[in-house]
Amino acid sequence: MIKRQVPLVLTFIMGLWAVVAYFVPHRYVADPAQQFQRWYLIILAFTTVIGVGNLIMVHGEKIQRRQRGWGYSVILIAMILLMAGLGYFGNVQEGTSYYWLYQNVMSNLAAAMFSLLAFFVASASYRAFRARNKEATLLLVAAVIVMFGRVPVGSYLYRLIPWVGTHYPNFMNDLTGWIMNFPNTAGQRGIMIGAALGAVSMALRMLLGIERSYLAASGGK
Repeated sequence: MIKRQVPLVLTFIMGLWAVVAYFVPHRYVADPAQQFQRWYLIILAFTTVIGVGNLIMVHGEKIQRRQRGWGYSVILIAMILLMAGLGYFGNVQEGTSYYWLYQNVMSNLAAAMFSLLAFFVASASYRAFRARNKEATLLLVAAVIVMFGRVPVGSYLYRLIPWVGTHYPNFMNDLTGWIMNFPNTAGQRGIMIGAALGAVSMALRMLLGIERSYLAASGGK
């Protein structure tokens, strides 16, 4: 009973206090809300430590059992400890070992990962942009226009079209800008409004104790 009721009460008090502090900027309300924010950052720091510890435990067990790919786990744990040690005992400014490893290893690995993701995005786009119905056809046409209008080769190919490319050289760029500024912006705003309403709905469910999925870790239901 205590494991279930105490988190619900704390969630309701802290959440309601944060909402009131946003609309009532009085020091007796805002100062405790700022203190709660500091506590949140402290708890977040501890969860980061727990996450890193759990990562080391999982990959340490993988190394101990010599499971498939355990060599990558060795590299992962070694780099975590190395970067943490260099950052804690040394410095992170330019010219240090930490800065060199981050710029020459971490940044290059991140760039390589995102480069590989581009191929998966292209594959997913090919499957999604099939003209199966009117809506998919409209999406396909708009995507092709935007892609041709945003890359230099698209503008070059457009200017090779007889008469049209000569008399209306900026038509493709103007059409791409119109699609991005009006239909695309309207769609993004609709998605943002829907996401905001969903976030408000979820926050109300958590404050009122209807949504209790976060109690699963403590055994509450």
